[in-house]
Amino acid sequence: MVVNQTRSALLGDRIRSASGFWRRLKGLLGTRSLHPGDGLWISPCDCIHTLGMRYPLDILFIDDSGIVVGSCPGLLPNRFSPRFRKARGVLELPAGTTARTGTEPGDRLRFS
Repeated sequence: MVVNQTRSALLGDRIRSASGFWRRLKGLLGTRSLHPGDGLWISPCDCIHTLGMRYPLDILFIDDSGIVVGSCPGLLPNRFSPRFRKARGVLELPAGTTARTGTEPGDRLRFS
């Protein structure tokens, strides 16, 4: 579960983790969509691509303290994100999640 503590908003309650090389490499490839509440936490990671994806994603870059250091809302398929060197990991969410919750850089997230 991931909660935006700054805004008291639930970002996802079905967040999977991809921390090994092969799981990070595969990411969400092969999935048809993400439903509200779904997501993927990729760590370590400071940039991503959506090559081969079928749908847009909201991407949040998170530092060691749980602070959002960057975001790419609605990142379209077959694109590359910028690199956020301070990021420890990346949270991939259904497109529209960041707008719905008001999540933006500087917000603190809590993972449980």
